[in-house]
Amino acid sequence: MKKVFLLILLTTTLLSATAQETKRIELLNPLQFEQAIDDKNVQLIDIRTPLEYAEEHIEGSVNIDFLSQESFKTAVQKLDKTKALYIYCRSGARSEKAAKQLQGLGFELIYDLRGGFLNWNK
Repeated sequence: MKKVFLLILLTTTLLSATAQETKRIELLNPLQFEQAIDDKNVQLIDIRTPLEYAEEHIEGSVNIDFLSQESFKTAVQKLDKTKALYIYCRSGARSEKAAKQLQGLGFELIYDLRGGFLNWNK
């Protein structure tokens, strides 16, 4: 009986570790972020409000307002969950929350701009 319990515990631990490895959030400094999004075929999301986006944004980004939760959830469901997702907000606080939510929605690899757009020097 003890062996069966240990086997179940080991299996659960391994499956949990594997699931955590395939879904992750990584903070990138501005240089790393810039190099990563240089490929024009990336999913680059600006999660700020439309007003913030209209003032200035990273070229090639799509605006999906995190503060409008209904439209945010609808819009992100159209994205490829298996493809890397690059996100940013103004300072990094909203994108941290959004990254966790996106992870919960099944996105496998999320890159977040450390310090947000305020840290972007373009």
